Amino acid sequence: MSVLLSTSLPFPIFRRGKVRDVYDLGSRLLIVATDRISAFDCIMPDGIPDKGRILTAVAAYWFQATEDLVPNHFRGQAHWPTEVEAYREALAGRAVVVEKTRPLPVECVVRGYLAGSGWKEYQAGRAVCGVPLPAGLQLADRLPQPIFTPATKAEEGHDENITFERMAELLGNPIADRVRELSLALYQRGAQLAAERGILLADTKFEFGLDADGQLLLIDEALTPDSSRYWLADRWAPGQNPPSLDKQFLRDYLETIPGWDKQPPAPHLPEAVIEGIRARYLDLAGRFGVQL
Repeated sequence: MSVLLSTSLPFPIFRRGKVRDVYDLGSRLLIVATDRISAFDCIMPDGIPDKGRILTAVAAYWFQATEDLVPNHFRGQAHWPTEVEAYREALAGRAVVVEKTRPLPVECVVRGYLAGSGWKEYQAGRAVCGVPLPAGLQLADRLPQPIFTPATKAEEGHDENITFERMAELLGNPIADRVRELSLALYQRGAQLAAERGILLADTKFEFGLDADGQLLLIDEALTPDSSRYWLADRWAPGQNPPSLDKQFLRDYLETIPGWDKQPPAPHLPEAVIEGIRARYLDLAGRFGVQL
C-alpha cells in the first residue's frame, strides 16, 4: 500500500504541521492530511497507509456530531473553490476546505482518566495543571469528574502543561472561561458516543480560533485517534494502561528501542508496527460508522 508523506500544491503554504499540510486560499484554508505520524514530537520516517483519510473522515464525523455545541471551521467537501477543483481526485478523502481563523495559542485538553503526562504530574504532586486530585488514585483511574488541563502550543519541541489561571492571562478571562466550558461539553459528548460503542475516551485535546467576526470556532481536528486517547472498555482496569485505539501502540513500541533518546531522527518502523497502528485506527473509525 502506498503512503503520502508530503504534498506540493501550487498554493501558498500556510503551515506544515506534523501531519497536515495547510495551504492559504485567501479567506479559507486547504488542509491536507498526509499519512505522516508523530510520537514524542518526532515525525516518523514511515507513514501509515490510509491514515490521512482515516483522520479526515473521523474529524468530519465529530464536527457534525458536535456542531450543536459550538460552530466549527469545517466547510465540507462538496463545493471546493474553483482553483482546487483540479486536485479533488488526487486529494480525495484527505483534504478539506475550512474557514481561516486566528488560532488561540493554547491546546484545550480534557481528561476523564489519569494517564500520560497527567499521571506523571499526579505522582509528583497530586495535581494536574494546578487541579488538585484525591489521594490514592492509580494509573488509568477514572477521575471524579473530567478536568480541563490546558497546554501551550509549541511549533517545535514539547507542549507545556499550564494552569487555567495562566491560560486566562494569555487569552483574557471571557475567552478562557468560554473555551473551558466548551471543551468540557465536547468531551462529555465524545465520551458518551464512545461509550455507546464499547470504548472509553480517556482524554483528548481541542483547538479553537476566532474568525473574521470574532466568533469562536472549533478548528484543526476533533476527537481523532491522533488527538485523543481511546481505550477498549472491556479491557479497562485501574493500575495499568488498557489496550488502546490510538497512537499509544506506537509510543509503547518506541519505548522498547534501546538507545533512542526521543530526538530526531526517529527510527524506522517495522511492518508489524505500521500494520498494528493502521488496524487500530480503522477499528476506531469503524465503530463510529466512518467509511473511507
